[in-house]
Amino acid sequence: MTTSRLRSLRDHIRWAVSRFHGEELFFGHGTDNAWDEARQLVLGAVHLPWEIADSYLDCHLEVEEVEHIQALLKRRIEERVPTAYLLGEAMFCGLPFIVDERVLVPRSPIGELIEQRFVPWLGADPLRILDLCTGSGCIGIACAYEFPNAEVVLGDLSYEALEVANQNIERHGLDERVYTVQGDGFEGLPNQRFDLIVSNPPYVDAEDFADMPAEYQHEPELGLACGDDGLNLVRRMLAEAADHLTDKGLLIIEVGNSQVHVEALYPEVDFAWLEFNNGGHGVFMLSVEQCRAHQALFASRVL
Repeated sequence: MTTSRLRSLRDHIRWAVSRFHGEELFFGHGTDNAWDEARQLVLGAVHLPWEIADSYLDCHLEVEEVEHIQALLKRRIEERVPTAYLLGEAMFCGLPFIVDERVLVPRSPIGELIEQRFVPWLGADPLRILDLCTGSGCIGIACAYEFPNAEVVLGDLSYEALEVANQNIERHGLDERVYTVQGDGFEGLPNQRFDLIVSNPPYVDAEDFADMPAEYQHEPELGLACGDDGLNLVRRMLAEAADHLTDKGLLIIEVGNSQVHVEALYPEVDFAWLEFNNGGHGVFMLSVEQCRAHQALFASRVL
């Protein structure tokens, strides 16, 4: 990388935008364009906030800052490492989360639902919330901020992911009412019921997984792929959800592009597919009554 003339933050952002376009990087881990990606990486590298005044962009950098920024840009371009992993941090619902290659980079559209406090679907504030397949813990921890009286459980199969989730619980000072449970699906939660179950499980089907850009190869496969149609885990979650919801409970699951497989697999079920103002799709909601009414059907479709 020949970048000896780059002196300011603005210089590095401009140069990065050009290179990102030239190298045809993929943007899908918190940004969707080269300018936002470059700004996030360059400012994050020197611990400056995204919303900093543009006047700061013309400040000259120290030699060690230039070297650090250029080293990160080199890895982003040559190794296709997502920016969040390079910085060790990602934002979700306006909150900072520790992330590394043990967990997916937070990006779920469920964040928009959390910020809206699940209005109008929740009739009352939930007292117990489960974030199943929690990864970094971002969904459950964001829920804990929105519902300060709720107990929140973060469940995941991966011990490594739960190590990161526990770091984030400690970072946000929520260890008195947020905790982790290890298990496959609901396995680690016998006889426990929740007012709200939210999940961003692995759901990428085999065809999409084979075609994913190089940036996704840095994420744990366990958090992405789940069978030919992507629904191996979702099938089990649907079959068991009724046993883990309270009488006013709601189930919300993200399945992304595998929405087509869900609709084909369960044509009898009236899923509520939620809409988003800030992008995203493939998130459905079921009431506890629907989960109970279709429990036998769901159980019959488990592989």
